[in-house]
Amino acid sequence: MKSIGLGILGGLLPLFVFMLFNQEYVNNPIEELEIKTSTEEVPSSKISLSSSQIDSKLDFTKASEESVHSVVHVKTKVVQSYVQRDPFLEFFYGPGAGRERKQYGSGSGSGVIVSEDGYIVTNNHVIQNASEIQITLNDNTTYEAKIVGTDPSTDIAVLKIEASNLHAMPIANSDEVKVGQWVLAVGNPFNLNSTVTAGIVSAKARNINIIGSQNKNIMPIESFIQTDAAVNPGNSGGALINTQGQLIGINTAIASQTGNYAGYSFAVPSRLVAKIMNDIIDYGMVQRGFLGIQIQEITQDLINEKELENAQGLYVAGVNEDSGAEKAKIKEGDVILKVGAKSINSVAELQEEIGRRRPGDIVRLTLRRDGKIINKDVLLKNIEGNTELTSKEELEKHSALGATFAELTKEEKKALNINYGVKISSISTGKLRSNGLSKGIIITKINNEPVKSIEQLTSYLKSENNNGVLLEVMTESGQKDYVGFGL
Repeated sequence: MKSIGLGILGGLLPLFVFMLFNQEYVNNPIEELEIKTSTEEVPSSKISLSSSQIDSKLDFTKASEESVHSVVHVKTKVVQSYVQRDPFLEFFYGPGAGRERKQYGSGSGSGVIVSEDGYIVTNNHVIQNASEIQITLNDNTTYEAKIVGTDPSTDIAVLKIEASNLHAMPIANSDEVKVGQWVLAVGNPFNLNSTVTAGIVSAKARNINIIGSQNKNIMPIESFIQTDAAVNPGNSGGALINTQGQLIGINTAIASQTGNYAGYSFAVPSRLVAKIMNDIIDYGMVQRGFLGIQIQEITQDLINEKELENAQGLYVAGVNEDSGAEKAKIKEGDVILKVGAKSINSVAELQEEIGRRRPGDIVRLTLRRDGKIINKDVLLKNIEGNTELTSKEELEKHSALGATFAELTKEEKKALNINYGVKISSISTGKLRSNGLSKGIIITKINNEPVKSIEQLTSYLKSENNNGVLLEVMTESGQKDYVGFGL
Protein backbone atom coordinates (compact mmCIF):
# COMPACT_ATOMS: atom_id res chain seq x y z
CA MET A 1 0.00 0.00 0.00
CA LYS A 2 2.84 2.31 0.81
CA SER A 3 4.25 2.01 -2.70
CA ILE A 4 0.84 2.65 -4.25
CA GLY A 5 0.34 5.82 -2.14
CA LEU A 6 3.72 7.20 -3.13
CA GLY A 7 2.90 6.58 -6.80
CA ILE A 8 -0.36 8.51 -6.55
CA LEU A 9 1.33 11.36 -4.70
CA GLY A 10 4.11 11.52 -7.28
CA GLY A 11 1.52 11.83 -10.01
CA LEU A 12 -0.47 14.60 -8.30
CA LEU A 13 2.47 16.89 -7.56
CA PRO A 14 3.24 17.78 -11.20
CA LEU A 15 -0.47 18.40 -11.79
CA PHE A 16 -0.62 20.84 -8.78
CA VAL A 17 2.42 22.77 -10.02
CA PHE A 18 0.96 23.00 -13.56
CA MET A 19 -2.38 24.38 -12.24
CA LEU A 20 -0.64 26.84 -9.92
CA PHE A 21 1.16 28.55 -12.79
CA ASN A 22 -1.70 28.29 -15.31
CA GLN A 23 -4.70 29.72 -13.41
CA GLU A 24 -6.47 30.80 -16.60
CA TYR A 25 -7.14 27.15 -17.58
CA VAL A 26 -8.69 26.57 -14.12
CA ASN A 27 -10.90 29.68 -14.20
CA ASN A 28 -12.00 29.19 -17.83
CA PRO A 29 -13.68 25.83 -18.43
CA ILE A 30 -13.37 24.33 -21.94
CA GLU A 31 -17.01 24.82 -22.80
CA GLU A 32 -16.61 28.58 -22.38
CA LEU A 33 -13.52 28.94 -24.57
CA GLU A 34 -14.07 31.21 -27.54
CA ILE A 35 -12.84 29.77 -30.81
CA LYS A 36 -11.84 32.49 -33.25
CA THR A 37 -11.80 31.91 -36.99
CA SER A 38 -10.25 34.11 -39.67
CA THR A 39 -11.91 35.06 -42.93
CA GLU A 40 -8.59 36.15 -44.42
CA GLU A 41 -7.11 33.93 -47.20
CA VAL A 42 -3.96 32.03 -46.48
CA PRO A 43 -1.03 33.77 -48.20
CA SER A 44 -0.03 31.83 -51.34
CA SER A 45 2.60 34.07 -52.88
CA LYS A 46 5.21 31.30 -52.55
CA ILE A 47 3.04 28.65 -54.24
CA SER A 48 2.85 28.59 -58.08
CA LEU A 49 -0.01 26.49 -59.42
CA SER A 50 -0.04 25.57 -63.12
CA SER A 51 -3.24 25.47 -65.12
CA SER A 52 -4.87 22.04 -65.26
CA GLN A 53 -6.15 22.72 -68.77
CA ILE A 54 -4.84 20.19 -71.33
CA ASP A 55 -2.36 21.62 -73.82
CA SER A 56 -3.72 21.43 -77.35
CA LYS A 57 -0.43 19.78 -78.40
CA LEU A 58 -1.35 16.78 -76.26
CA ASP A 59 -4.70 16.29 -77.96
CA PHE A 60 -4.22 13.07 -79.93
CA THR A 61 -7.80 12.76 -81.20
CA LYS A 62 -7.30 14.27 -84.66
CA ALA A 63 -4.14 12.26 -85.38
CA SER A 64 -5.82 9.08 -84.15
CA GLU A 65 -9.00 9.58 -86.18
CA GLU A 66 -7.06 10.18 -89.40
CA SER A 67 -4.39 7.51 -88.98
CA VAL A 68 -6.70 4.54 -88.36
CA HIS A 69 -7.97 4.89 -91.94
CA SER A 70 -4.42 4.41 -93.25
CA VAL A 71 -3.48 1.41 -91.11
CA VAL A 72 -4.64 -2.01 -92.31
CA HIS A 73 -4.93 -5.48 -90.82
CA VAL A 74 -2.68 -8.02 -92.55
CA LYS A 75 -3.72 -11.68 -92.29
CA THR A 76 -1.64 -14.47 -93.78
CA LYS A 77 -2.01 -18.15 -94.54
CA VAL A 78 1.09 -20.30 -94.71
CA VAL A 79 1.25 -23.63 -96.55
CA GLN A 80 4.66 -25.27 -96.56
CA SER A 81 5.20 -28.33 -98.72
CA TYR A 82 7.95 -30.83 -98.20
CA VAL A 83 8.79 -34.34 -99.31
CA GLN A 84 9.13 -36.98 -96.63
CA ARG A 85 11.79 -39.30 -97.96
CA ASP A 86 10.69 -42.93 -98.28
CA PRO A 87 13.33 -45.68 -98.62
CA PHE A 88 10.83 -47.85 -100.48
CA LEU A 89 10.16 -45.20 -103.12
CA GLU A 90 13.85 -44.27 -103.32
CA PHE A 91 14.54 -47.88 -104.26
CA PHE A 92 12.37 -47.46 -107.38
CA TYR A 93 12.68 -43.75 -108.17
CA GLY A 94 16.11 -42.80 -106.89
CA PRO A 95 17.48 -40.57 -104.10
CA GLY A 96 15.08 -37.97 -102.69
CA ALA A 97 11.90 -39.77 -103.69
CA GLY A 98 9.11 -39.75 -101.13
CA ARG A 99 5.62 -38.57 -100.29
CA GLU A 100 4.61 -34.92 -100.32
CA ARG A 101 3.44 -33.50 -97.01
CA LYS A 102 1.97 -30.11 -96.18
CA GLN A 103 2.01 -27.93 -93.06
CA TYR A 104 -0.61 -25.23 -92.54
CA GLY A 105 -0.35 -22.07 -90.47
CA SER A 106 -1.63 -18.51 -90.18
CA GLY A 107 -0.52 -15.15 -88.85
CA SER A 108 -1.50 -11.52 -88.59
CA GLY A 109 0.03 -8.10 -88.35
CA SER A 110 -0.44 -4.54 -89.54
CA GLY A 111 0.44 -2.44 -92.55
CA VAL A 112 0.39 1.20 -93.65
CA ILE A 113 -1.19 2.52 -96.85
CA VAL A 114 1.41 4.73 -98.53
CA SER A 115 -0.32 5.47 -101.85
CA GLU A 116 -3.87 6.00 -103.01
CA ASP A 117 -3.54 3.22 -105.60
CA GLY A 118 -2.89 0.43 -103.11
CA TYR A 119 0.76 0.19 -102.10
CA ILE A 120 1.16 -0.94 -98.49
CA VAL A 121 4.28 -1.09 -96.32
CA THR A 122 4.62 -3.73 -93.60
CA ASN A 123 7.31 -5.87 -91.96
CA ASN A 124 8.95 -8.69 -93.87
CA HIS A 125 8.45 -11.05 -90.95
CA VAL A 126 4.68 -10.44 -91.06
CA ILE A 127 4.33 -11.91 -94.58
CA GLN A 128 7.32 -14.25 -94.62
CA ASN A 129 6.52 -17.63 -96.21
CA ALA A 130 2.88 -16.57 -96.76
CA SER A 131 0.98 -18.35 -99.51
CA GLU A 132 -2.04 -16.02 -99.16
CA ILE A 133 -2.23 -12.45 -97.87
CA GLN A 134 -5.50 -10.72 -97.01
CA ILE A 135 -5.78 -7.01 -96.27
CA THR A 136 -8.64 -5.62 -94.19
CA LEU A 137 -9.21 -1.86 -94.20
CA ASN A 138 -10.63 0.10 -91.29
CA ASP A 139 -14.10 -0.07 -92.88
CA ASN A 140 -13.82 -3.91 -92.95
CA THR A 141 -13.36 -4.03 -96.74
CA THR A 142 -11.03 -6.92 -97.64
CA TYR A 143 -8.60 -7.40 -100.52
CA GLU A 144 -6.16 -10.05 -101.64
CA ALA A 145 -2.61 -8.69 -101.70
CA LYS A 146 0.47 -9.64 -103.65
CA ILE A 147 4.08 -9.13 -102.59
CA VAL A 148 5.86 -6.47 -104.61
CA GLY A 149 9.19 -7.04 -102.88
CA THR A 150 10.91 -7.55 -99.55
CA ASP A 151 14.07 -6.41 -97.79
CA PRO A 152 15.06 -8.75 -94.96
CA SER A 153 18.00 -6.48 -94.07
CA THR A 154 15.59 -3.82 -92.74
CA ASP A 155 12.59 -6.13 -92.20
CA ILE A 156 10.51 -4.10 -94.64
CA ALA A 157 8.12 -5.44 -97.29
CA VAL A 158 5.85 -3.77 -99.84
CA LEU A 159 2.42 -5.20 -100.77
CA LYS A 160 -0.08 -4.19 -103.45
CA ILE A 161 -3.86 -4.40 -103.52
CA GLU A 162 -6.09 -3.54 -106.47
CA ALA A 163 -7.87 -0.50 -105.10
CA SER A 164 -8.05 3.25 -105.65
CA ASN A 165 -8.77 6.44 -103.70
CA LEU A 166 -7.35 4.95 -100.53
CA HIS A 167 -6.42 7.04 -97.50
CA ALA A 168 -2.62 7.23 -97.80
CA MET A 169 -0.68 8.27 -94.72
CA PRO A 170 1.63 11.29 -95.16
CA ILE A 171 5.29 10.52 -94.46
CA ALA A 172 7.31 12.84 -92.22
CA ASN A 173 11.08 13.30 -92.06
CA SER A 174 12.22 11.05 -89.22
CA ASP A 175 15.45 13.06 -88.95
CA GLU A 176 13.40 15.80 -87.31
CA VAL A 177 12.06 13.50 -84.58
CA LYS A 178 13.29 14.50 -81.13
CA VAL A 179 13.86 12.38 -78.06
CA GLY A 180 11.05 13.12 -75.61
CA GLN A 181 8.39 14.07 -78.18
CA TRP A 182 4.97 12.42 -78.08
CA VAL A 183 4.24 9.65 -80.57
CA LEU A 184 1.37 7.25 -81.27
CA ALA A 185 1.52 3.58 -82.27
CA VAL A 186 -1.35 2.46 -84.52
CA GLY A 187 -1.99 -1.18 -85.34
CA ASN A 188 -3.91 -4.37 -84.67
CA PRO A 189 -2.47 -6.06 -81.55
CA PHE A 190 -4.02 -9.40 -80.65
CA ASN A 191 -6.38 -8.93 -83.66
CA LEU A 192 -7.89 -5.83 -82.01
CA ASN A 193 -8.47 -3.60 -85.03
CA SER A 194 -7.44 0.06 -85.12
CA THR A 195 -5.78 0.26 -81.71
CA VAL A 196 -3.95 3.49 -80.81
CA THR A 197 -1.44 3.79 -77.96
CA ALA A 198 0.68 6.76 -76.90
CA GLY A 199 4.19 7.27 -75.59
CA ILE A 200 7.34 9.28 -76.11
CA VAL A 201 10.49 8.79 -78.15
CA SER A 202 12.99 7.24 -75.77
CA ALA A 203 16.03 7.09 -78.09
CA LYS A 204 17.10 7.20 -81.73
CA ALA A 205 19.52 5.17 -83.86
CA ARG A 206 19.10 2.16 -81.60
CA ASN A 207 20.69 -1.16 -82.64
CA ILE A 208 19.26 -4.18 -80.79
CA ASN A 209 20.74 -6.94 -83.01
CA ILE A 210 17.37 -8.57 -83.68
CA ILE A 211 17.29 -8.70 -87.49
CA GLY A 212 20.63 -10.42 -87.97
CA SER A 213 19.89 -12.91 -85.19
CA GLN A 214 16.97 -14.29 -87.21
CA ASN A 215 18.92 -14.80 -90.44
CA LYS A 216 22.69 -15.12 -90.59
CA ASN A 217 22.67 -14.79 -94.40
CA ILE A 218 21.71 -11.12 -94.45
CA MET A 219 23.49 -7.88 -93.63
CA PRO A 220 21.17 -6.27 -91.07
CA ILE A 221 20.57 -2.54 -91.01
CA GLU A 222 19.23 -1.44 -87.62
CA SER A 223 18.76 2.18 -86.64
CA PHE A 224 15.48 2.02 -84.75
CA ILE A 225 13.43 4.75 -83.13
CA GLN A 226 12.86 3.55 -79.57
CA THR A 227 9.59 4.46 -77.86
CA ASP A 228 7.59 3.46 -74.80
CA ALA A 229 4.26 3.40 -76.66
CA ALA A 230 2.63 0.01 -76.04
CA VAL A 231 3.29 -2.38 -78.95
CA ASN A 232 2.25 -6.04 -78.87
CA PRO A 233 2.08 -9.00 -81.28
CA GLY A 234 -0.06 -7.84 -84.20
CA ASN A 235 1.36 -4.30 -84.12
CA SER A 236 4.27 -5.35 -86.36
CA GLY A 237 4.16 -3.44 -89.63
CA GLY A 238 1.91 -0.76 -88.16
CA ALA A 239 2.51 2.96 -87.97
CA LEU A 240 4.45 5.08 -85.51
CA ILE A 241 3.14 8.60 -86.05
CA ASN A 242 3.67 12.09 -84.66
CA THR A 243 0.88 14.19 -83.18
CA GLN A 244 0.09 15.56 -86.65
CA GLY A 245 -0.77 12.05 -87.87
CA GLN A 246 2.33 11.73 -90.07
CA LEU A 247 4.33 8.51 -90.41
CA ILE A 248 7.71 8.60 -88.65
CA GLY A 249 8.36 4.85 -88.45
CA ILE A 250 7.17 1.27 -88.99
CA ASN A 251 6.74 -0.61 -85.70
CA THR A 252 8.94 -3.68 -85.91
CA ALA A 253 10.09 -5.11 -82.58
CA ILE A 254 9.65 -5.07 -78.82
CA ALA A 255 12.12 -5.61 -75.99
CA SER A 256 10.50 -8.39 -74.01
CA GLN A 257 11.24 -11.73 -72.39
CA THR A 258 7.58 -12.80 -72.65
CA GLY A 259 6.76 -11.81 -76.24
CA ASN A 260 4.37 -9.10 -75.08
CA TYR A 261 4.90 -5.41 -74.36
CA ALA A 262 7.34 -4.81 -71.52
CA GLY A 263 8.18 -1.12 -71.77
CA TYR A 264 9.99 -0.48 -75.06
CA SER A 265 9.27 -0.89 -78.74
CA PHE A 266 11.30 -0.16 -81.86
CA ALA A 267 10.39 1.28 -85.26
CA VAL A 268 12.25 1.57 -88.58
CA PRO A 269 12.61 5.33 -89.26
CA SER A 270 10.43 6.72 -92.05
CA ARG A 271 13.27 8.12 -94.19
CA LEU A 272 14.83 4.69 -94.45
CA VAL A 273 11.40 3.14 -95.05
CA ALA A 274 10.71 5.58 -97.88
CA LYS A 275 13.97 4.72 -99.65
CA ILE A 276 13.40 0.96 -99.33
CA MET A 277 9.79 1.33 -100.46
CA ASN A 278 10.71 3.41 -103.54
CA ASP A 279 13.44 0.96 -104.53
CA ILE A 280 11.09 -2.02 -104.30
CA ILE A 281 8.34 -0.26 -106.25
CA ASP A 282 10.73 1.01 -108.94
CA TYR A 283 13.08 -1.95 -109.26
CA GLY A 284 11.46 -4.88 -107.45
CA MET A 285 14.46 -5.05 -105.10
CA VAL A 286 16.52 -2.76 -102.91
CA GLN A 287 19.41 -0.95 -104.58
CA ARG A 288 21.97 -0.96 -101.78
CA GLY A 289 25.23 0.97 -101.91
CA PHE A 290 28.35 0.20 -99.87
CA LEU A 291 31.32 2.28 -98.75
CA GLY A 292 33.59 -0.76 -98.65
CA ILE A 293 35.07 -0.37 -95.17
CA GLN A 294 35.14 -2.13 -91.81
CA ILE A 295 34.23 0.12 -88.93
CA GLN A 296 34.49 0.03 -85.16
CA GLU A 297 32.79 2.11 -82.50
CA ILE A 298 35.21 4.11 -80.39
CA THR A 299 35.61 3.01 -76.78
CA GLN A 300 38.01 4.16 -74.07
CA ASP A 301 40.15 1.08 -74.70
CA LEU A 302 40.40 1.99 -78.40
CA ILE A 303 41.24 5.59 -77.51
CA ASN A 304 44.11 4.39 -75.34
CA GLU A 305 45.30 1.81 -77.87
CA LYS A 306 45.22 4.05 -80.95
CA GLU A 307 45.91 7.32 -79.10
CA LEU A 308 42.75 8.96 -80.45
CA GLU A 309 41.76 12.50 -79.50
CA ASN A 310 38.28 11.65 -78.18
CA ALA A 311 35.33 9.28 -78.56
CA GLN A 312 33.65 11.15 -81.41
CA GLY A 313 33.01 9.38 -84.71
CA LEU A 314 33.66 5.85 -85.98
CA TYR A 315 37.08 4.23 -86.39
CA VAL A 316 37.98 2.80 -89.82
CA ALA A 317 39.38 -0.65 -89.03
CA GLY A 318 39.91 -1.71 -92.64
CA VAL A 319 39.30 -0.80 -96.29
CA ASN A 320 38.06 -3.32 -98.88
CA GLU A 321 40.02 -3.82 -102.06
CA ASP A 322 38.64 -2.09 -105.17
CA SER A 323 35.91 -0.39 -103.13
CA GLY A 324 34.73 3.19 -103.37
CA ALA A 325 36.51 3.93 -100.11
CA GLU A 326 39.82 2.64 -101.47
CA LYS A 327 39.42 4.71 -104.63
CA ALA A 328 38.78 7.77 -102.46
CA LYS A 329 42.02 7.02 -100.55
CA ILE A 330 40.36 6.43 -97.19
CA LYS A 331 42.84 4.70 -94.88
CA GLU A 332 42.73 2.39 -91.91
CA GLY A 333 42.96 4.56 -88.81
CA ASP A 334 40.78 7.37 -90.18
CA VAL A 335 37.88 8.47 -87.99
CA ILE A 336 34.56 9.21 -89.72
CA LEU A 337 32.96 12.28 -88.13
CA LYS A 338 30.20 13.11 -90.61
CA VAL A 339 28.26 11.72 -93.55
CA GLY A 340 27.17 14.73 -95.50
CA ALA A 341 26.08 17.25 -92.87
CA LYS A 342 25.13 14.67 -90.23
CA SER A 343 27.43 13.81 -87.34
CA ILE A 344 28.08 10.09 -86.91
CA ASN A 345 28.80 8.42 -83.57
CA SER A 346 27.44 4.88 -83.94
CA VAL A 347 27.34 2.05 -86.44
CA ALA A 348 23.54 2.35 -86.56
CA GLU A 349 23.74 6.02 -87.60
CA LEU A 350 26.23 5.23 -90.38
CA GLN A 351 24.15 2.28 -91.62
CA GLU A 352 21.02 4.42 -91.78
CA GLU A 353 22.73 7.23 -93.69
CA ILE A 354 24.37 4.95 -96.26
CA GLY A 355 21.25 2.77 -96.41
CA ARG A 356 19.29 5.72 -97.81
CA ARG A 357 21.52 5.90 -100.86
CA ARG A 358 21.94 3.83 -104.03
CA PRO A 359 24.93 2.49 -105.95
CA GLY A 360 26.37 5.30 -108.05
CA ASP A 361 25.64 7.97 -105.43
CA ILE A 362 28.58 10.03 -104.19
CA VAL A 363 28.68 10.70 -100.48
CA ARG A 364 30.98 13.18 -98.72
CA LEU A 365 32.71 11.92 -95.59
CA THR A 366 34.30 14.23 -93.04
CA LEU A 367 37.29 12.47 -91.49
CA ARG A 368 39.89 13.09 -88.82
CA ARG A 369 43.35 11.92 -89.84
CA ASP A 370 46.51 12.64 -87.85
CA GLY A 371 44.76 15.43 -85.99
CA LYS A 372 43.52 17.15 -89.15
CA ILE A 373 39.95 17.38 -90.51
CA ILE A 374 39.66 16.36 -94.18
CA ASN A 375 36.82 15.61 -96.62
CA LYS A 376 36.59 12.68 -99.02
CA ASP A 377 33.97 12.02 -101.72
CA VAL A 378 33.18 8.30 -101.96
CA LEU A 379 31.39 6.57 -104.84
CA LEU A 380 29.03 3.90 -103.48
CA LYS A 381 29.10 0.49 -105.18
CA ASN A 382 26.76 -2.49 -105.05
CA ILE A 383 27.61 -5.89 -103.62
CA GLU A 384 29.06 -6.95 -107.00
CA GLY A 385 31.46 -4.00 -106.94
CA ASN A 386 29.86 -1.84 -109.63
CA THR A 387 27.35 0.98 -109.79
CA GLU A 388 24.67 -0.67 -111.93
CA LEU A 389 21.02 -0.61 -110.86
CA THR A 390 19.14 -3.84 -111.54
CA SER A 391 15.74 -3.40 -113.19
CA LYS A 392 12.63 -5.46 -112.47
CA GLU A 393 12.83 -7.09 -115.90
CA GLU A 394 16.44 -8.10 -115.41
CA LEU A 395 15.65 -9.38 -111.94
CA GLU A 396 12.78 -11.55 -113.20
CA LYS A 397 15.04 -13.22 -115.75
CA HIS A 398 17.37 -14.37 -113.01
CA SER A 399 14.91 -15.11 -110.20
CA ALA A 400 12.12 -17.47 -109.20
CA LEU A 401 10.33 -18.47 -106.00
CA GLY A 402 12.05 -15.72 -104.02
CA ALA A 403 15.62 -16.52 -105.09
CA THR A 404 18.01 -14.87 -107.54
CA PHE A 405 20.50 -17.03 -109.43
CA ALA A 406 23.97 -16.54 -110.90
CA GLU A 407 26.11 -18.58 -113.28
CA LEU A 408 29.00 -20.55 -111.85
CA THR A 409 32.49 -19.36 -112.75
CA LYS A 410 35.02 -21.70 -114.36
CA GLU A 411 36.97 -21.72 -111.11
CA GLU A 412 33.90 -22.76 -109.09
CA LYS A 413 33.05 -25.59 -111.51
CA LYS A 414 36.61 -26.85 -111.43
CA ALA A 415 36.75 -26.76 -107.62
CA LEU A 416 33.50 -28.77 -107.36
CA ASN A 417 34.39 -31.08 -110.26
CA ILE A 418 31.15 -30.33 -112.16
CA ASN A 419 30.39 -28.77 -115.54
CA TYR A 420 26.81 -27.60 -114.92
CA GLY A 421 24.67 -25.97 -112.24
CA VAL A 422 23.68 -22.44 -111.09
CA LYS A 423 24.18 -20.74 -107.74
CA ILE A 424 21.70 -18.95 -105.49
CA SER A 425 23.14 -15.42 -105.25
CA SER A 426 20.38 -14.03 -102.98
CA ILE A 427 17.23 -15.40 -101.42
CA SER A 428 14.18 -13.92 -99.68
CA THR A 429 10.68 -15.02 -98.79
CA GLY A 430 9.49 -17.88 -100.99
CA LYS A 431 9.29 -21.64 -101.44
CA LEU A 432 13.00 -22.18 -101.91
CA ARG A 433 13.89 -20.60 -98.58
CA SER A 434 10.96 -22.26 -96.80
CA ASN A 435 12.38 -25.60 -97.96
CA GLY A 436 15.76 -24.94 -96.44
CA LEU A 437 17.74 -23.47 -99.35
CA SER A 438 20.02 -20.51 -98.69
CA LYS A 439 22.46 -18.16 -100.38
CA GLY A 440 25.44 -20.01 -101.91
CA ILE A 441 23.60 -23.29 -102.52
CA ILE A 442 24.21 -24.70 -106.02
CA ILE A 443 21.34 -26.36 -107.93
CA THR A 444 22.82 -29.02 -110.18
CA LYS A 445 19.74 -30.93 -111.35
CA ILE A 446 16.00 -30.39 -111.62
CA ASN A 447 13.92 -33.56 -111.89
CA ASN A 448 17.12 -35.45 -112.77
CA GLU A 449 17.91 -33.09 -115.67
CA PRO A 450 21.26 -31.21 -115.43
CA VAL A 451 20.79 -27.45 -114.96
CA LYS A 452 22.87 -25.80 -117.67
CA SER A 453 21.50 -22.23 -117.54
CA ILE A 454 19.59 -19.81 -115.33
CA GLU A 455 16.83 -19.52 -117.94
CA GLN A 456 16.30 -23.28 -117.93
CA LEU A 457 15.91 -23.33 -114.14
CA THR A 458 13.69 -20.26 -113.79
CA SER A 459 11.38 -21.21 -116.64
CA TYR A 460 10.75 -24.62 -115.08
CA LEU A 461 10.16 -23.18 -111.59
CA LYS A 462 7.73 -20.60 -113.00
CA SER A 463 5.85 -23.01 -115.25
CA GLU A 464 2.19 -23.55 -114.36
CA ASN A 465 2.26 -27.01 -115.92
CA ASN A 466 4.50 -28.49 -113.25
CA ASN A 467 2.98 -29.76 -110.03
CA GLY A 468 6.18 -30.54 -108.18
CA VAL A 469 9.94 -30.54 -108.43
CA LEU A 470 12.92 -32.53 -107.17
CA LEU A 471 16.17 -30.56 -106.96
CA GLU A 472 19.64 -31.98 -106.64
CA VAL A 473 21.61 -29.39 -104.70
CA MET A 474 25.19 -28.98 -103.57
CA THR A 475 26.77 -26.88 -100.85
CA GLU A 476 29.80 -24.71 -101.53
CA SER A 477 31.91 -27.43 -99.93
CA GLY A 478 30.62 -30.02 -102.43
CA GLN A 479 28.13 -31.93 -100.25
CA LYS A 480 25.09 -33.20 -102.21
CA ASP A 481 21.48 -33.36 -101.08
CA TYR A 482 17.95 -33.55 -102.53
CA VAL A 483 15.02 -31.20 -101.97
CA GLY A 484 11.49 -31.85 -103.21
CA PHE A 485 8.37 -29.70 -102.95
CA GLY A 486 5.12 -28.82 -104.71
CA LEU A 487 4.75 -25.84 -107.03
